[in-house]
Amino acid sequence: MSWVPIALFGAVFVALLAGYPVALTLAGVSLLFALVGIATGHFFAGDLGFLSGRLFGVLTNPSLIAVPLFVFMGVVLERTRLAENLLRGLTRALGGRPGGLGFAVLAVGALLAASTGIVGATVVTMGLLALPVMLKQGYRESLATGTLAATGTLGQIIPPSIALVLLGDVLGNAYQQAQLSQGVLAPKTVSVGDLFAGALLPGLVLVGLYGLYLLWIAWRHEDWAPGGEADLKIRGEADLDLTGEADLGLRGEASLVVNKASAAEPSLVLSLVAPLVLMVAVLGSILGGVATPTEAAGVGAIGALALALMTGSLSLGVLRDVSLSTARTTAMVFFVLIGASLFSLVFRGYGGDELVQSVFTDMPGGAMGALAVVMLVVFLLGFMLDFIEITFVVVPIVGPVLLAMGLDPVWLGVLLAVNLQTSFLTPPFGFALFYLRGVTPDHVATTTIYRGVIPFVLMQLLLIVILLAFPKLATWLPNLIYG
Repeated sequence: MSWVPIALFGAVFVALLAGYPVALTLAGVSLLFALVGIATGHFFAGDLGFLSGRLFGVLTNPSLIAVPLFVFMGVVLERTRLAENLLRGLTRALGGRPGGLGFAVLAVGALLAASTGIVGATVVTMGLLALPVMLKQGYRESLATGTLAATGTLGQIIPPSIALVLLGDVLGNAYQQAQLSQGVLAPKTVSVGDLFAGALLPGLVLVGLYGLYLLWIAWRHEDWAPGGEADLKIRGEADLDLTGEADLGLRGEASLVVNKASAAEPSLVLSLVAPLVLMVAVLGSILGGVATPTEAAGVGAIGALALALMTGSLSLGVLRDVSLSTARTTAMVFFVLIGASLFSLVFRGYGGDELVQSVFTDMPGGAMGALAVVMLVVFLLGFMLDFIEITFVVVPIVGPVLLAMGLDPVWLGVLLAVNLQTSFLTPPFGFALFYLRGVTPDHVATTTIYRGVIPFVLMQLLLIVILLAFPKLATWLPNLIYG
């Protein structure tokens, strides 16, 4: 019956491509395979009894409590027009120079990533604010859309990131399983904080690669990213539930003016200080060992509310909308996690973990050969599945085996996080592409957006190569902080 785990994985994959809901697909297909196995005598019914304990562990996991808090923080900041004020100030300072507006978009995207960690809100907000101005100023359409989509996904790798929280929890469990399988009765742990520290430097390197690309474009192809003047009012407001679909009813009004380079106004300083203070409060408390990621997420949520109150954008209506959006996103994440727990239970019940281990053990190249195959599979799956599905379905299967082969858990986690980041940009199902398409003028073709993200996907793959060549880029900071 060694073919059953493969058939289970294939059935789930086909059902997901058919468009069925992720959580229901994972749970429904797995339960169907379990019932057929019980009826034919190939699955032990008692294994399903472990499900209640697993679900209780999911719902009481202290690390996962950080998810709704980080989501709440990100949605509040999206409603405070922090990005609008910051982008306006930076474009006044840089917009008149060749490539200056692109650098302003990159800087704002990086700061939003470090203070919100939500990809969908960043892509839509930046698209509404900056894309019309970039096109008006004469930016090449593919460069403008590619820059916006790629910088919006920085929240996937730069902490605090919801993706890193989920990946850290899954890898933590996988690391303990790997050690127990090797007879280690007091296994070490890898925490979300370890992954935050490990992803910080690679995230900054990726920002640097993006910046070098924009600098090269401004130097070699000035007509692709010209400086100059643009005066454009942008109408639009994004209503996001952050569950993979954007309901983009264009309402409200926001204005952004790009002038020739001028001295930065005091508002620019204030706009820069706000996300920096929040970033230091959240990341600094984690990396400094003052707070756990969950406690730091609570600090971030309170800080976001304080910023909203200071900017006068906090009201009961806004608080209600933020709470509902947070509840929808959190429910989606936990629902998928519950379905993934059932899938994992049935997959292991059919001996799937032993099958994967035997395949990896017999693979040429040892641990590095197995890692290369996993990275390739994750990259290809990213064309069709999102990061949550891959994190909850694939990583629990391959993680314990790879870690048992001696790979560093933080290094593996950062490699997977960068790889999963490409799933937001790879067509046809890259969610950043969907978000940006919803706020892009009709005259910009979808194929233009696809062409625009290719250089940035290549830079993400280059970062993976750099991490493979220099593992200390991901492990040096965690070892320095946590010993």
